[in-house]
Amino acid sequence: MKACACRGLLLATLLCGSPAAGSAQSSAETRVLDYIREHLQPGHPLIVTDLYNHVFTQPDERQALDKLYNAFFRIPLFVASFQEKTGSPPRLKIIAEQFDLRSPAAADVLLRVMESDPRVPRFLTRDPKTGEITHVDVENIKADPKFGQTLARQIGGWEGKPAPDVTLERLGGGVVRLGGLLGKVVLLEVWFTGCPPCMQETPALAALEHDLQARGLAVVAANADKALDLPYDDAMRQHYVQEHHIEYPVVHWTKESDHAYGGISIFPTLFLIDRKGMVRAHWIGYTQPDDLRRAIMELLKEN
Repeated sequence: MKACACRGLLLATLLCGSPAAGSAQSSAETRVLDYIREHLQPGHPLIVTDLYNHVFTQPDERQALDKLYNAFFRIPLFVASFQEKTGSPPRLKIIAEQFDLRSPAAADVLLRVMESDPRVPRFLTRDPKTGEITHVDVENIKADPKFGQTLARQIGGWEGKPAPDVTLERLGGGVVRLGGLLGKVVLLEVWFTGCPPCMQETPALAALEHDLQARGLAVVAANADKALDLPYDDAMRQHYVQEHHIEYPVVHWTKESDHAYGGISIFPTLFLIDRKGMVRAHWIGYTQPDDLRRAIMELLKEN
């Protein structure tokens, strides 16, 4: 297991399973949560290798542990990006939705794991009664060498730069190469199954593709389930496509493509790419359909 080769990392993503994965996965999450509540001590991080080798030996438990590395970096980035985008901290419910957690209570435990580890910058102030975040010190995250550069790329810096040319496997077979879409205006959406704001965005994307495909718009929906190690399978993804009448390509986002695009921590994230392959707009989180349509129409008018 690659994640366990990393020394002494956080247990930040032990909670990222989903009821959709079945009762066995839910039971494993419960065991992990109970263990964390009993053993978590401030200043003493829980060591993944110890837990993997000595505590959680069942496949479903180890599947939860395998999700560690991604969330360790994503949670502070998500909180900081949300603060910068909205001007206020995310509520526990929003964190739970973004990391496919079972409840706000699971998000609270996840944050307590982060707060207990001395290697994570002190960037949160929380209400001692409710556990809700009351203040986010974004500058402290930016100053941290582990997070600062990635956060800067997430929050800004994409517009006017070439879109990385990645080749992504298509759901159901075949591939989509973003570099092969030169000459079209491309709306790239990065999302995951079960993400409430992603589901809210889908009807607008379907309508845009239906209305503007003939004028040169190409919508590509990059599903991040595999990159995030989420327990959804292709049958679930295909059901989502059919349920929402999606006709544009749905592809698998990979860890490599995620790295190329700076690491996505808020879902959905959208990149609007012009006919020459340059990123012209970048949105994080749910975006109003009128804003999307307006920006797309401007690019469609260009030669």
